[in-house]
Amino acid sequence: MSKYRHYFYLALGLLLILIYNEAVLRLATTGDYYFAGTAYRLLFTIPYALVFFLICTLATGQRNKIILPVLLLINAFVFASQLIYFQVFKTFYSVYSAGNASQIIEFWFETFMVVVRNTHWVLMLFVPPVLLLIFRKRLPLVSAASWKLRMLVILLLVVSQVLGLTTVNLGDRGINSAYDVYYQSSYPVAAVHNFGLLTTIRLDLQRAVMGWTPQIDVPVDAFPDTDPQPDPKKYNVLDLDFQELLETETEEEYKELHEYFSLVPATEKNEYTGMFEGYNLVFITAESLASYAVHEDVTPTLYKLVNEGFKFTKFYNPYWGVSTSDGEYVATQGLIPRSGVWSMLMSADNYLPFTMGNQLQKLGYKTMAYHNHDYDFYRRHISHPNLGYEFKAVGMGLDITPAWPESDLEMMEETIHEYIDHQPFHAYYMTVSGHHQYNFLRNDMAIKNQHLVEDLPYSTEAQAYLATQIELDKALEYLLDQLEAKGVADETLIVLSSDHYPYALSPEAMEELSGHPVEQHFEIHRSPLIIYTQGMESETIDKPASSLDIIPTISNLLGLDYDSRLLMGQDIFSDDDPLVMFVDGSFITDKGRYNSWTGEFIPNPGVEVDEGYLERMTMLVRSKFHYSARILETDYYRHILGQ
Repeated sequence: MSKYRHYFYLALGLLLILIYNEAVLRLATTGDYYFAGTAYRLLFTIPYALVFFLICTLATGQRNKIILPVLLLINAFVFASQLIYFQVFKTFYSVYSAGNASQIIEFWFETFMVVVRNTHWVLMLFVPPVLLLIFRKRLPLVSAASWKLRMLVILLLVVSQVLGLTTVNLGDRGINSAYDVYYQSSYPVAAVHNFGLLTTIRLDLQRAVMGWTPQIDVPVDAFPDTDPQPDPKKYNVLDLDFQELLETETEEEYKELHEYFSLVPATEKNEYTGMFEGYNLVFITAESLASYAVHEDVTPTLYKLVNEGFKFTKFYNPYWGVSTSDGEYVATQGLIPRSGVWSMLMSADNYLPFTMGNQLQKLGYKTMAYHNHDYDFYRRHISHPNLGYEFKAVGMGLDITPAWPESDLEMMEETIHEYIDHQPFHAYYMTVSGHHQYNFLRNDMAIKNQHLVEDLPYSTEAQAYLATQIELDKALEYLLDQLEAKGVADETLIVLSSDHYPYALSPEAMEELSGHPVEQHFEIHRSPLIIYTQGMESETIDKPASSLDIIPTISNLLGLDYDSRLLMGQDIFSDDDPLVMFVDGSFITDKGRYNSWTGEFIPNPGVEVDEGYLERMTMLVRSKFHYSARILETDYYRHILGQ
């Protein structure tokens, strides 16, 4: 009987330690821990405790005293690494991301500083295994479990898993619910929120191996009646007949896509169509640029471009989970990234007809792309040529002063001569000067421009952030000067947006720079969108918009032939109802805001919506996430456009 008591204590102890790890992770990342989430995590943690029990009772006696703490040390390392990753990137890493960990190691000092700031949480995770190692001699000897006991444990494991799944199937089925995360979506923060880290890792691995894709119903009611064959003279469409494609298609995966896009309404051409036809284009994705970096005195060129071009008052740059790479993917392709992978890299072999590089290259433009960091970071040397560019970066044709982060100004100085005399031209830049960490110790751009911000009434962190963005401002000033000197400033369209909000900036620093508390669900993603050319008449645009809308908007302004049905955003200047989507399923429309975590829809003042509005919109958002991923997975553009 004593032996079985030891088995019971071992299993119970393992369960309590795993629950403790989940609690520490939750408190360190999302900062809360409420009962409903705890109940789910308990049910889905029991099977892992039983698996750990089976591993710890494989051997006999003294060996078990070593297996137990070593197993828990490995477990603590996994939890700690996820905790640190979240503190840096505001999401949890996937199996795919873990396979590309060398990209993260490059930022070893920044990671080290995050570890230092979170030392207390990390130590809390390692307390149980360390204590077990220290006091292992006092642990009771636990002999190897008999086959009979093992079969009983396996039976309990199955029962607990079935009980957990039954609870999920009987519960709520809304966005980010346990049911939604388990069966229909792939959002790691919501998965950890509902099931805990271990189940999230298991689901991620299972889906990676099985090639899982969620199945959803086509949201017929979410779309207005559409013309099955819109006139290309009136609408931004290509010569595609989705009804004909449906009738002739033999592969089910493409039929699903044909059916969906046959329902999507095309965007009408409008008074802005072709407004800048034939213009040169300089397109910039700016590292961590936020609206509070735009100051008339500190960053005068940014201020000029923001206020003398189209002024977008409700533009958002949602954070998608893979940092800069996903931000670039959205801005350059007009598609929503697929969760858990590097979508930009995954698209490297796909046919991408709607990127600016590919569209303008066909029209005879000289198309160049530059990045002032290592050429192989996020494997841009593989992905960016497929966007339609001759690509150069540090270590691949771009020779600039070694620094961290590197200089946007120097990148502009070293590259502009390569295209400015070859009209029409299109240059794309991914900047890096605005990268964290924001201090005057190891951020070369902050140090370089410290003298320009040291008298500002801000904290060191806020000053350092502004100092990094001053380098971008200098690059833009140089760009404008060179365009003016060549006499092409009034023939060159400048488009600039951020890749994501400065997630490494503390809420306190954001509040300092903004002059008010920054709401952390929606407002935190507000940022500038610059669409500017010299001499244009400024116009204020109050319509909600996001980085998904950049490609269709530029395509319309340049008068390019593209198909508005096949992109997930829309031309901002169209009459289409606006839709800003976030990675957690939240959204903003012209009628209000929906927070998927609280389940609350907050209508705009004086606005009333019908009873089915929220259901229709949530299904529409879900469908856009799903079919955007399917475009990437199936190389859909190649299939329907015959390339």
